Formats: sequence, C-alpha cells, structure tokens
Amino acid sequence: MLKFPLVLLAVLIGSSSAQNLETVVQWNLADFNFPVPDYGFLANFRADRTVVTGIEISRDRIFLAMPRIFAGVPATIAYVPKNVPLGSSPKLEAFPNWAFHDAGRGVNSSCDGLISVYRIKLDSCGRLWVLDSGIMTSLEDFRPVCPPKIVIFDLNTDQVARTIIFPREVLRPSSLLTNLVIDESIQGTCDSSFIYITDTVAPGIVVYDSLTDRAWRVTHPSMFPDPDFADSTINGETITLMDGIVGLAHSANLGAVYFQPFATNRIFSIPTAALRKGPPAELEALPVSLVGTKSSQGIGIAVDPRDDTLFFSPVSETSIGTWNPVNNNQRLVAYDQDRLQFVADIKWNPHESDLWVLSSRFQKYFRRSINPNEVNVRVLRITGNASNLGNSNAFFKK
Repeated sequence: MLKFPLVLLAVLIGSSSAQNLETVVQWNLADFNFPVPDYGFLANFRADRTVVTGIEISRDRIFLAMPRIFAGVPATIAYVPKNVPLGSSPKLEAFPNWAFHDAGRGVNSSCDGLISVYRIKLDSCGRLWVLDSGIMTSLEDFRPVCPPKIVIFDLNTDQVARTIIFPREVLRPSSLLTNLVIDESIQGTCDSSFIYITDTVAPGIVVYDSLTDRAWRVTHPSMFPDPDFADSTINGETITLMDGIVGLAHSANLGAVYFQPFATNRIFSIPTAALRKGPPAELEALPVSLVGTKSSQGIGIAVDPRDDTLFFSPVSETSIGTWNPVNNNQRLVAYDQDRLQFVADIKWNPHESDLWVLSSRFQKYFRRSINPNEVNVRVLRITGNASNLGNSNAFFKK
C-alpha cells in the first residue's frame, strides 16, 4: 500500500512542468451548433449550468458527456472533430443527432432518447457505449424520468446497435449510474464482454455480462463516501460533495478494477474474478484492497495497458500523478494550477498511445461562480511517454 502525501507538493511546484500538456480544444462555456429553425433547445439552454464530465476519443472525433445535473443542458452527448486547430473552440455537435435529446427542449422526453449521461466508452468494435442514468437535475431535485440503460452506437453509421435495460433487482431507489469500463479480456470482445458500472448515490458496482445478458450487483464499505472528505478545495474554492464510487479503471493484465469514491483520499482495487463470478452469497466478503492514499480527493483514473501504470488526479493539487503496481514506480506527470482545475475524466488512447484529460472547473459551476470570460472547459493531451515523465522522488512517498 502506498501513500501519496500532500506535504511534498511544495517541493515539486517549483520544479514541475507542463510542457507535455497540450490544449486540444477549450471553451469558456459550452457552445452548441443548434438546429434551425427549432429554437426549443436554444430557449432552454443555460451555458453556465452545462458541465462536461466524460470524454472518449475515437479515430476522428472527440466525444463529450454532459449530464443534466442542472436544468438547461441541451444535449447530454456531443462531439467535435479530432483534427480541429489546437486550442480552438469549435461548436459542439449533438450525438448522434438532436432527435435523441428532446429532454433539452424542456418537454417530456421519450425514454428512447438520452436523458443524462456522465461517461461513455469505446469498445474494440468501434462502438460507443453510452451509459444513461435516466436522472434529470440530479443536483437540484434528483428526478428519475426513465429507467437507466446502456445504448450502444455503431460509429461507422451512428446508428443504435443495441440497447440494454437493467433489471430492477440491481438498482436502488436512489441509484445514479455514472461510469463504466468494458472488460474484453475474459470471454471475448464487444457483445461478449463484461461491463463494470458505478452506482454513485446508492454505492455499489453493477456487473453486466453482455454475452448472457445477465446483471448483478456488489457493494462494499469502500464504495461509500467518507464524511471526513466531504469538503474539497480547488484554487481556494471549497465545495461539499458527498459522492460515492465514481472513478473507475481496468487493468486486463492484472485482472483488477481500480475504483474510488469522490469523497475519499483513497484508491481501492478488486479482482475482476470476484466481480464476474455472479451475485455474491449472503454475508460473503468482497476481496477489496486498499491501493494507496492520495493527497486529496479525485475522480478521473486510467490505466496504461502497456505496463499497467495507474494515472490519477488529486483535485486540490491540480496535477496528474502515476503509480505502477508492478515496479512501484511513482511519478508526477503534470501540474498546472489553471488548466488542471477539477480533472473529471482521464482516458488512455490506445490509437496514439497518449493520455487525454478533461478538466471542467466543476467547483465553479457548483458554487455558481463561473466567469464566462475565462476558459473553463478544456480537453488536454499529454504527449510522449506519459508513464515516464516527471520526477520520481518529489510527489510520492512509499
């Protein structure tokens, strides 16, 4: 078990650098290419309430998830071309089209559409798995409007390839499904994969066997928020957020899933074998292990599949660090007090072997202190061998 202490941050600030941290696209506030002449979306749009929480990278597009945690979000998934000029602010295009986002027009939406999406994932067949929580305005009145589901889109056609509805027994009245990873390492790829899904408000992991169309649920005290870490401070602004398990990453080589609630300073792991074997027996203990203690809370985590390096971002330190469980190598990858405010998602891109980062300044949306004249949303890329950047002795301590 490792400790990543806060006290050593002062040592690294003077020597750390972000020269490998590249701004791909950025926005002061979300900006959409709205349909004409349908002005329903534009009339209900609140740019200062539209928060970006998830990212996925295909060969030609950057996809973003924008859950309806507040009222005023026109589209819950959008994209921009991947080849736009660096640092530009292209208009967001609703995915797959505006017909799936009627909830953004302020009307009663069909459950065939998309209600509120926190994270999205790409499989090896070029399909985008979209996890729809079905919950509107989750930080205002937590209004369930549709059953949660996964909608799988074929990115060759942008058509729905499959829709998965969860059985009632794996859900709870307060369930909020927020993140997923796709495990294609065990019984096959694509429609033969296992899916591991976080339930943040009723803390637990929902396991879905795509081959047999079965789902079950596991839970453990480590998935719950810790009241001692309810408050987090980013650049002098403090928010209180009691979110349970939300960060999620998968190591196929080690057969492990890493996870973290937001309201904690710890990262945990569980063997995928324990998740895949089916519903746990009564009083059965899950083999959860404490991986390490970070310097502050965080959400985004990712794994480099080449060497199993784990990436994470402690929000108070506006930085990205790594730990390799195989050789115990620990490094600071990037520190940037402006651009790395509240890293909501981290994605290892296997096509180019680089790390993509979504920073959202969520604390400002939460406190309603957002400044529309500043850049608040950024998609960043860490180029080079991200696993081997930085100073191995400055940020972490065993």
